[in-house]
Amino acid sequence: MPHSSRGPLLALIASSTLWGAIWLPLKFFGDAGFSSVALLFVAYGSLTLIGLPLLMRHARQWRRPEWSVIALVFLFGGYANVAFNTSMMYGNVVRSMALFYTLPVWALLGAYFFLGEAVTRWRALAALFAVVGAWLILGGVNIFVSPPGWMDFLALTSGFAYAMNNLCFRATPSLAIAPKIATMFFSGAFFTALLLFCGVESLPQHAPLSLWLLAGAFGLCWILLANVGTQWGVTHMEAGRAAVIIVLELVIAVITSFFWGDTHLSIIEWCGAALILVAALMEARGEFSTE
Repeated sequence: MPHSSRGPLLALIASSTLWGAIWLPLKFFGDAGFSSVALLFVAYGSLTLIGLPLLMRHARQWRRPEWSVIALVFLFGGYANVAFNTSMMYGNVVRSMALFYTLPVWALLGAYFFLGEAVTRWRALAALFAVVGAWLILGGVNIFVSPPGWMDFLALTSGFAYAMNNLCFRATPSLAIAPKIATMFFSGAFFTALLLFCGVESLPQHAPLSLWLLAGAFGLCWILLANVGTQWGVTHMEAGRAAVIIVLELVIAVITSFFWGDTHLSIIEWCGAALILVAALMEARGEFSTE
């Protein structure tokens, strides 16, 4: 393997591992008394403190069309992060991660309607597999008898929001990646602060200082490294190869949940998760297809 490609490969593997196992610290903080909103407010607030100066410096150079895209990154990126982490903290890990990975469907539709990209037969089939997989996870023929819960909704819509956020990144290659990531962090802090202000959840009243510092470190280390590793890796690697490696997130979530978490899924739900995994791999393979 060329030395120039080894760095992005290792960065992407490491970041995918962090994303796949992120439920472990989320569950730890939940058991310690931190609600999802409170934890993410501290984590993204810490990241905002170091990213805001960078964001403000670049903001002075943006024109009106660029501001429109940044506003969409703020909206979609912030929601995707908050919704995904909340579903992983309170929901079933494998179920939530699998529903999040319906994003190939949203990515395909978004790229077709907004970026004018062609839809190959291979990628259309991948989208169909993802839809069927999500349908099975959400109950199959019993979907209206036992409606999906809020965690299912958050996981599913976080995949949509993340796909739209990625489209915004792809639509603005002239804009540096760093301020766009900083915008996502600022958005996460803003939305969680708004939820706290509205009383949806509250900050822990009796948490020790060490736990607050640990929550900040979670943002500055785990979330920061996961985001930077992913964005740097996909920027310096072929799109199809990078997409295959990113699917490692779902595999890591399944493995870690099997050994250290709660993996109570029915046979039908496991079949749905497998279909979504196949769809994600097919979507990655579709990057090479020109049919």
